[in-house]
Amino acid sequence: MVARLVIAAPGSGSGKTTIATGLMAALRRRGHTVAPFKVGPDYIDPGYHTLAGGRPGRNLDPVLVGEHRVGPMFRHGALGADIAVVEGVMGLFDGRIGHQVEAGGFGSTAHVAELIDAPVVLVVDTRGQSTSLAALLHGFRSYRAGVRMAGVVLNQVGSDRHDQVLREACADVGLPVLGSVRRAVEVDVPSRHLGLIPAVEHGAAAMRAVEAMADLIDASVDLDAVVRLARSAPDFPGPVWDPAEEVEVVPGRPVIAVAGGSAFTFGYAEHVELLRAAGAEIAVVDPLRDECLPAGTAGLVLPGGFPEQHAEALSANEKLRMDVRALAESGAPIHAECGGLLYLVSELDGKPMCGVLPATAAMNPRLTLGYRDAVSMAPSPLRPEGRRVTGHEFHRTVTTPVHGTTPAWAWRDHEGVTRREGFIQGNVHASYLHTHPAGDPTAITTFVTAT
Repeated sequence: MVARLVIAAPGSGSGKTTIATGLMAALRRRGHTVAPFKVGPDYIDPGYHTLAGGRPGRNLDPVLVGEHRVGPMFRHGALGADIAVVEGVMGLFDGRIGHQVEAGGFGSTAHVAELIDAPVVLVVDTRGQSTSLAALLHGFRSYRAGVRMAGVVLNQVGSDRHDQVLREACADVGLPVLGSVRRAVEVDVPSRHLGLIPAVEHGAAAMRAVEAMADLIDASVDLDAVVRLARSAPDFPGPVWDPAEEVEVVPGRPVIAVAGGSAFTFGYAEHVELLRAAGAEIAVVDPLRDECLPAGTAGLVLPGGFPEQHAEALSANEKLRMDVRALAESGAPIHAECGGLLYLVSELDGKPMCGVLPATAAMNPRLTLGYRDAVSMAPSPLRPEGRRVTGHEFHRTVTTPVHGTTPAWAWRDHEGVTRREGFIQGNVHASYLHTHPAGDPTAITTFVTAT
């Protein structure tokens, strides 16, 4: 089985994205075939992982796909690799609020580390502490017996003396130091309202950032020790997730257009794999550049992204907007999530969009974030009425109205209040809710069948 390790942290902002991404790129430089993964529903970090590893960055999220699929999906993503690096989410034990697995949260980095039986490396921002690091490490190592804390990367180290004291603290609790990153070292990766700017949007600058992360790891981390640690992971036998086993094949090879380019970057690699397994021919369309849908388009997938950052350019491409509207009016199935929803409304921040849905959208100062246990409110080209799905919201825009005459979803919030959201209109299913198709693969068969 592939060597593997998980990069975790005590909390967000500790530097695990820089360390994990740099580690992927540095190991690849050394000739390793690296399989990159991210815990949780995040779309942005896997874009940088893809650049660093040269393979699709994939997500491991038991909340969205179920515990039983995490191991098989890890094996699928690791096929052909000799080492896998998994970047965690938030703090090591931070999972879905209100859902616990022994000690630590459901869907947490610790939970996933147990599901794939991988050693954990803790990245610690050491500013403002010295010997107290020993107590922090002792607590994290002993909190959950099934998690194998196996090493530490010291981040934001201030001086040689600071480094020495921190290493002594690690030695006191018996954890090896795999690397020490100095405080003066910075890697410039720009961010915006939902986190980092996606790698596809950032272009050549994203690649330069990844190379800078690799340089940092080369200079600061003992890569040989990291590889030895990854190889200490035990054998991990079991089934390999296979998209062909999850869906039914629809005859006729219908053409399904999938929006891509800089405005629509939020998608899971397994989505396209499942569509292809169901018999679809995939054609990528870039709404910032292409003036018409691909020839023979029988269905359209509009994933999430940052269309709000490209509203003027999307609006200027009137030919494609009218093409999308005509496709919707023809009855072809359209599946739009979050950013895709924004593209289908009549206006986004005052700029004309496709006009498929009777709604407008605008930026909102409030971040909407969290998992949702949702119920499908009506039959659609994806699901029957009453189908239960767990999804994830992550946006700073709002539509007016919040839902159409036929909402796509309903769920109860943390106060028990029923919320309705999204639009089902003809064969269009559009909402803010991100879903992972591997968690509900029958929706793929239903969608392709509707073409």
